[in-house]
Amino acid sequence: MNIKNESPSSTASTSEAMDLSRCSILIVDDNPQNVELMQIYLEELQCQTYVAYDGVEAMAWIEQADNPMPDLILLDVMMPRMSGFEVCRKLKEDPTTRAIPIMMVTALNELGDIERGVESGTDDFVTKPVNRLELLTRVKSLLRVRHLKRELDRTMAYIQDIEQRRPDGS
Repeated sequence: MNIKNESPSSTASTSEAMDLSRCSILIVDDNPQNVELMQIYLEELQCQTYVAYDGVEAMAWIEQADNPMPDLILLDVMMPRMSGFEVCRKLKEDPTTRAIPIMMVTALNELGDIERGVESGTDDFVTKPVNRLELLTRVKSLLRVRHLKRELDRTMAYIQDIEQRRPDGS
């Protein structure tokens, strides 16, 4: 006889597992080898990945109406034309892109660089050379947060809609 000892919360979280294949990630890095490595690491998540090779290209990609809004951005810091710090700051200032989690992927690891990243609005850091397990763990975590935020927004909109339909206005 096979007996499973599962709490209701563990059963619910398993049955409601997030489908990562529906998620999209924008990788922004001026080094093609870094991009290729991250794409290889992310393959097991089955997410859709898109690539931009500098900050200007990333901003243009995000602003293009035909492109899907990414669920996560992996952003190099040291790039030509526009640094990752500047890209992050611009995205976090824009109400349409503010909620997109941004993970800075950088060789910079001085306290001042980390402070500058936090000030620009980054949600997480991973240092180069990228460790596969660390990258996957952090990516999954940020995608879960993004998913939960969307669920919360939908729930709040639903509640607000119900409250507005009440005949007594209370």
